[in-house]
Amino acid sequence: MKKLTYFIHDGKGNYEPFYEYSIPNVGMDEFYARQLCTYFIIKGTQYELVSNEMAGDEEILVLEERGKNNSVLDEKNYRGKGIHVEFRRHRESENYRLIKAIPCRTHLDVIRYLLKDIIDVPDSGQMAVTSTEVDEDRGVYVLYVKAIEENDME
Repeated sequence: MKKLTYFIHDGKGNYEPFYEYSIPNVGMDEFYARQLCTYFIIKGTQYELVSNEMAGDEEILVLEERGKNNSVLDEKNYRGKGIHVEFRRHRESENYRLIKAIPCRTHLDVIRYLLKDIIDVPDSGQMAVTSTEVDEDRGVYVLYVKAIEENDME
């Protein structure tokens, strides 16, 4: 892998290159972490991952635009402050409340969280992951979680 390229699918069969990362600007561990995220936030817009592909030395992530990314009151910018993961409630009715934010030494530490369906949220115990995102605007990975026994219909 030498390059990670995001493409936008317009729903009509067209794919436009959108954003690109390359080695050595980012490491392999960041390439993998980004590929594990369900959503990508950049320039105030939310995109959903619809396909994760490879073509030779290139990693390709195909996204579809989901609209404006709505900010919440307790959002913090982590740019220039290292690698961070936020754990947030998965419900819009709870304004995606921040449960905990933690620093990570490497993207491999982030990947450990991104690979799991059930995680240990520091100071809160085990919770179920409902979705994940990389927020390029704020420089943070976000895991949306719920109580393990919580029904999505509540």
